[in-house]
Amino acid sequence: MIPLSNYFFLFTLSLLSLLISTTIAATPNILFTECPNTTATYTPNSTYATNLAAVFASLSSNATAPNGFHNSTAGRGPPDASFGLFLCRGDVSTAVCQDCVTFASTDVVEKCPGRKRVSVWYDECMLRYSNQSIFAVPDQSWLGILRNTQNVTEVSRFEEVLSEVLGDIANRASMGGLEKKFATREANFSSFQTLYALAQCTPDITTSQCNTCLRDAISRFPGCCAGNLGARVLFPSCNVRYENYPFYNATASAAPPPPVVPPPPPPTTTTTGNGGLSSQVLIAIIIPICVAVLLFIVGFCWLRRRATKKYDSVREDTVGDDITAVQSLQYDLSTLQAATNNFSEENKIGEGGFGPVYKATLSNGEVVAVKRLSRSSGQGAQEFKNEVVLVAKLQHRNLVRLLGFCLEGEENILIYEFVPNKSLEKFLFDPQEREKLDWSRRYKIIEGVARGMLYLHEDSRLRIVHRDLKASNILLDGDMNAKISDFGMARIFGVDQTEGNTSRVVGTFGYMSPEYAMRGQFSVKSDVFSFGVLVLEIISGKKNSGFDQSDYEDLLSYGYMSPEYAMRGQFSVKSDVFSFGVLVLEIISGKKNSGFDQSDYEDLLSYAWNLWRDERPLDLMDPILEGTYSRNEVIRCIHIALLCVQDDPDNRPTMATVVVMLNSYSVTLSLPQRPAFGTRSRTGSNPPKFLEWDESTSKSMPVSVNDVSITELDPR
Repeated sequence: MIPLSNYFFLFTLSLLSLLISTTIAATPNILFTECPNTTATYTPNSTYATNLAAVFASLSSNATAPNGFHNSTAGRGPPDASFGLFLCRGDVSTAVCQDCVTFASTDVVEKCPGRKRVSVWYDECMLRYSNQSIFAVPDQSWLGILRNTQNVTEVSRFEEVLSEVLGDIANRASMGGLEKKFATREANFSSFQTLYALAQCTPDITTSQCNTCLRDAISRFPGCCAGNLGARVLFPSCNVRYENYPFYNATASAAPPPPVVPPPPPPTTTTTGNGGLSSQVLIAIIIPICVAVLLFIVGFCWLRRRATKKYDSVREDTVGDDITAVQSLQYDLSTLQAATNNFSEENKIGEGGFGPVYKATLSNGEVVAVKRLSRSSGQGAQEFKNEVVLVAKLQHRNLVRLLGFCLEGEENILIYEFVPNKSLEKFLFDPQEREKLDWSRRYKIIEGVARGMLYLHEDSRLRIVHRDLKASNILLDGDMNAKISDFGMARIFGVDQTEGNTSRVVGTFGYMSPEYAMRGQFSVKSDVFSFGVLVLEIISGKKNSGFDQSDYEDLLSYGYMSPEYAMRGQFSVKSDVFSFGVLVLEIISGKKNSGFDQSDYEDLLSYAWNLWRDERPLDLMDPILEGTYSRNEVIRCIHIALLCVQDDPDNRPTMATVVVMLNSYSVTLSLPQRPAFGTRSRTGSNPPKFLEWDESTSKSMPVSVNDVSITELDPR
């Protein structure tokens, strides 16, 4: 029998070990750091460094704030002012919060030395600082995604419970007010497994902004983490996480109990005489009857309204009726004539898809861009209204902003924000100007276009297919941020609509997906194809249509279309002569032109694919980028672009997946198939070996070979 003193000794030893383990502060577990190489830098002894140190000191001293949030500023203004904030997880104690913020203030400088804009996430807290104000500004410009690689067994039940739980905590967190926008919830998704979820926003943003941020975060889970037992999405302004184990302090995060309301005093009985009813009894009878009648009336009206309301998908021909919703944006023609010196050539800054663009200075000194639609452009009132209504409803940092319009007589004019650096095409394909586009700027443009297209496809109020994404429609502001423009040919999709058909194919050859160019079928995957072409152009500095065409092995590859028309959209009477020649060859041979195999087009897509197959992807890169590029980033961008330009639309990623692939190296990329319009390589069909990346975070990347012939292109 063990003496009682031994039990006491073992209990004392265990208690001492527990006390020691809890008093030693654990180093916060870092999750994600965002310090892009495109941000401004500072030197250790600069004014900004001094201001940043003051901000860190203020944040650390205020880390015991009850709501786990504080912001601070030091300096009088850019570029030397420093703005910083921290957000602690809603369930951690003030002591843990202060330890995390204090550690982060030192750790972040070591991980991102000399950067003026940095964000860092730990399990217990988040810290951000910048040389521009970040207070009360919702920020979803970057994201971090982490996931539990274990998978659930009952996927459908799990996803059903997960969707309901995440929607609930997003609503409750966004309603948290100025003190703390934070919510958690637990729910059983099987007889022995529990789901734990958490949502939180920085308290400085509004309820609506918080809800939008959280919904955006939740929408990323299906694309990255479907079926995973746990995952989290981190935005600068919000974060969402779920796991199958309790990762937060359930007691600390529980909602406060409702206030204790004293019981009402016992009612006093008042009699009214022989067989009469008391006033309290009458009230108890009358009020429920009135409420029931009122609810019946409201319900009846609601049902009638619902029965008469149409829930058809939004169609292009109904968009024009919304022009009345933007009448407040209308400008007088005389105002624009004065602002552009009567549309003089001196003020002309470009030529859009449907007419010239002028620089205009309004009477209040504001500089704007005026797009005057040409009468011969082919864009009628319908397309004009389409662009006005579309762009007026779209608000995103990577979309050009519509300021107004003019519709007088035969004049159809759009007024946009003025973008000083004009279009990406002006920089990318000009031998002198493209030297200004180093790799960091090109990568920033790729990311910006991807975020803008994601907004159009999934995050705006309507699902929108642009249909004309190309370098000349990407404008660059003063900081070389990409802004997508020219929505005259965009199409609105209903919420559940996935693709459309048209008998009028519009757009730009070289950027058009094969299913759209040849069959008139378009979808969000058509824009993905155009994005892939654009990425290859950004990397190579070459136009897709700028490559020499090789000989054709079929009768003539594009059916009856001449090469200058098929590849560049140029047509003349000689185009008909070309078609006549095809017809003669068919009559003589008795064979249909489209029945022959496609030969090797040496366009940009085929060129990039051949280099990829030959294990020489970096040969695609613009030589000007030598010495400024990240090898991993360039190869990954080429990989993503080749996935985007695959022949089968179903094989192309969505823009949501593209954004994730651009921002996270933990996402494994699938193997690209031969691009649309691309054909068998002249270098042979031997399978290539592996391409090894030069950084420890990367894995070897196998390159597949697809020897299946290209889909036949039926003449239209």
